[in-house]
Amino acid sequence: MELRRLTIGDREAITRLFLDVFTNEPWNDDWSDTDQLNAYIMDLIGDSTSLTLGYFAKDQMIGLSMGHIKHWYAGTEYYIDELCVDRHFQGKGIGSAFLKAIEAFLAENKIFRIFLQTERTVPAYRFYKQRGFIELVDHVSFVKKVEDLFVEGK
Repeated sequence: MELRRLTIGDREAITRLFLDVFTNEPWNDDWSDTDQLNAYIMDLIGDSTSLTLGYFAKDQMIGLSMGHIKHWYAGTEYYIDELCVDRHFQGKGIGSAFLKAIEAFLAENKIFRIFLQTERTVPAYRFYKQRGFIELVDHVSFVKKVEDLFVEGK
């Protein structure tokens, strides 16, 4: 297995793996709006702080991590926005090996922490807990919909 840093030039392969994983169980995300999909992928891989890593078995990408680097007072962090393993390779230890390879890459590049978010109700929650990730007790995520403001006159 080999970890490779990916670029915008890898966008087609990135999109293919992303779609195959996240439009199927357990996620079932609806990415039928290709403009939204392309904008999302470019948001993740096309910024100056983006860090996109692929995990390869020979020339086949079987793992993908898309995120960004954040320079923080305590040091540099890697914020993972999306992490996935090809559906046909899940449950075979590939995700664990991929995370270890990511951690080694980050250590070599003096990036001291990984930050990510997931939901408690999805399999990823248990996967991360079993691999040494801890919940931030004092950290809270907020969301607010503003779609009601789209109506003219508000």
